[in-house]
Amino acid sequence: MVVAVHAQASDELLPDNQAPLVIDGMRESDVFGWGQSIVVRGHVKHGVMAFGGDVVVEGIVEGDVATIGGSIVQREGAQIGGDVIVIGGSYRRSATAAAAQGRSPASASVMFEGFEPELRNIMRNPASLLVPQWSIAYLGSRVLAVLFWFIASLMLTAVTPGAISRAMTRLQLTNLRVAIIGFIGSILITFGVVAGLSVLPTVIGALVGLTALILLLLAYLFGRVAIQAATGQWLQRKFFPEKYRSESIALLMGTILWSVLLSLPYVWPLVGAGLLVASLGLALTARYRVGWKRS
Repeated sequence: MVVAVHAQASDELLPDNQAPLVIDGMRESDVFGWGQSIVVRGHVKHGVMAFGGDVVVEGIVEGDVATIGGSIVQREGAQIGGDVIVIGGSYRRSATAAAAQGRSPASASVMFEGFEPELRNIMRNPASLLVPQWSIAYLGSRVLAVLFWFIASLMLTAVTPGAISRAMTRLQLTNLRVAIIGFIGSILITFGVVAGLSVLPTVIGALVGLTALILLLLAYLFGRVAIQAATGQWLQRKFFPEKYRSESIALLMGTILWSVLLSLPYVWPLVGAGLLVASLGLALTARYRVGWKRS
């Protein structure tokens, strides 16, 4: 979803302790700022891009101006020839700059507003994505994740017990083959979506991308429930006598284990990628009966 926005009167920015990158005079190439703001006082022939910082245009930028985790401010008398793209912040122009336009008629303004401080911190410290920020809110989100996946597992196993049972059996007998199918499927989907967006018309390409996204979401839901159920049953066989075993307890144990694994620092991206690949493999083979047997 893309939202086109109009100019704002205010040009207040987030406080920034790091000195900005100031561009004076003529710059023939693109300007990039990683972890710092950019102030354009001269003339930039191409575009300006800031990661984790603001872009303040006081001079002329002939190309596009974009930022992730920051805002774009166009001062009085400044000119931007290309598009304005903002992710996290906002696009603001002074009253005189807005009245004088200072933009090409063919250019567009695109903004995804929200979570500006969080995106700025991620752009400046990408390693923070790998390390959870331990807090009451984070622990609460983990508890809610366990509750959500436990309820989803109960509902899905009640609605489609046969499909979940077959997926668990395939996972136990032919887990390597399922992983290979899921890996190949993920590569084909990725290249298919990229090719569709590049070659097909915009509307059809968007529909192809949306279909792929829905497929991945449904596959992840189905596959994760099957993986959690299989893991919970394995844990019960290891640690519980047969008379104390229960399907609900198995689902809860599997849900807790995978939620903990997805919370481990530096490890959770690999765990999440493995879950997605295995889930896609299970979903792509869901209509087939278990015919793959070990010799």
